[in-house]
Amino acid sequence: MEIVTLESTKKTPMVHLDPAGKLRIGGRSIPEDASKFFDGILNWILDYVNSPQDTTTIDIELEYFNSGSAKFVMQILRELSELIHHGKELKVNWYYEEGDDDILERGEYYASILDLEINFIETE
Repeated sequence: MEIVTLESTKKTPMVHLDPAGKLRIGGRSIPEDASKFFDGILNWILDYVNSPQDTTTIDIELEYFNSGSAKFVMQILRELSELIHHGKELKVNWYYEEGDDDILERGEYYASILDLEINFIETE
């Protein structure tokens, strides 16, 4: 597997996928065609889950994301949560700006729906 790095644009987030177990998504995610943007990322995640590191960390630092992106964030977290069932460690860090209840609540929703432990980190 190779490292994948996508620079952020006005409509898409920065993405960094490292097979060493360090994943990061950050910025704004409002692509017009979410599946076109996220399909390659999801395929990389599916490949990674088949041969993961002992510890995987994903940092999610989205300042805003639309409903199309929300569906893919859910799918990414669902696939990564499979690591736990195979005896691997998964650390999910969910960053949100102070006072941004919408982003915080989205993360809390994912935590409850996926029965996943998420570290919520408030930023300024």
